[in-house]
Amino acid sequence: MTNARESVSERQPRRILITGGAGFIGSNFVHHWCNNYNSDRVVVLDALTYAGNRRNLASLEDRDNFKFVKGDICDRALVDELLATEDIDTMAHFAAESHVDRSILGPGAFVQTNVVGTFTLLEAFRQRWLQRDKPQSDRFLHVSTDEVYGSLGANDPAFTETTPYTPNSPYSASKAGSDHLARAYYHTYGMPTIITNCSNNYGPYHFPEKLIPLMCINILLGKPLPVYGDGQNIRDWLYVGDHCRALDVVIHQGKPGETYNVGGNNEVKNIDLVRQICQLMDELAPDLPISPAEKLITFVKDRPGHDRRYAINASKIKTELGWSPQETVTGGLRQTVKWYLEHRDWWQPLLSEEYQHYYQQVYS
Repeated sequence: MTNARESVSERQPRRILITGGAGFIGSNFVHHWCNNYNSDRVVVLDALTYAGNRRNLASLEDRDNFKFVKGDICDRALVDELLATEDIDTMAHFAAESHVDRSILGPGAFVQTNVVGTFTLLEAFRQRWLQRDKPQSDRFLHVSTDEVYGSLGANDPAFTETTPYTPNSPYSASKAGSDHLARAYYHTYGMPTIITNCSNNYGPYHFPEKLIPLMCINILLGKPLPVYGDGQNIRDWLYVGDHCRALDVVIHQGKPGETYNVGGNNEVKNIDLVRQICQLMDELAPDLPISPAEKLITFVKDRPGHDRRYAINASKIKTELGWSPQETVTGGLRQTVKWYLEHRDWWQPLLSEEYQHYYQQVYS
């Protein structure tokens, strides 16, 4: 926790709706919130598409102050009902189509969920906010990505909150559109929206299509480790627990209408990250099908429009709100690899026929 946020004993309980709370970052945030704020009402809305997994929340289901609702953020009637019946004063909006490769194969779902869905939530929240006489303590947190800023050269300065938007994929373009809507609702209506743009997250409950869980699982299965292009693409890696702490601070201390960049201060080339995972798996996983695991690294055709480098300048959130990441990529990767080794019962059912079909489309 951070000193920038008021103590738990001083704060007023919130009634928070968390969209996409059965997904990767969303479910980690739900656990964070429930573990830190026992007096809050927590409602999760998730459509349980391929990347949403209700088992991520299994340990919370019996809590009196927790409720799960399966539904689509584009369903205005459902959203209106939840906001009214649960008397929601805070929304943390994680729900999104978020995989770049899937956005290349089928961009329509990304526009629908990320743009139309965000608009639906904003408009529903605005109407409820007006009915509640516009409390300034209410919050609409819109969780976004650094990919909206486009690609950096090797020597370019890191993204700041004022970096122009230049999205290069259907995914990042749809998130950019949703960011603009959230910003407009503050400037037009005075609604207390806040935007965060984060770097690449990693940690528990990460769907197997993403780079780090994909590498862990393929090593355990003795399958090739597909690395796009020359593997020199650079990402700033943020441990999901650090991200959840940042969002907590933003909700409690962030200024409405502001944007806060959240980064891990861990710029790593993709190929170097994969090699670190291989070394950890060699150390932590006995009897691998193929060892050393680096033998499995396979370079594949690069992704269309593949951004070369992302880097976040997170000085604003550190200076204004007192947050900074605590986890190094070395320590965070070790925790993450251990989690996948210890939770085979979580990821094995996810390797479905649909997943295998998608995998072949992308990497064959």
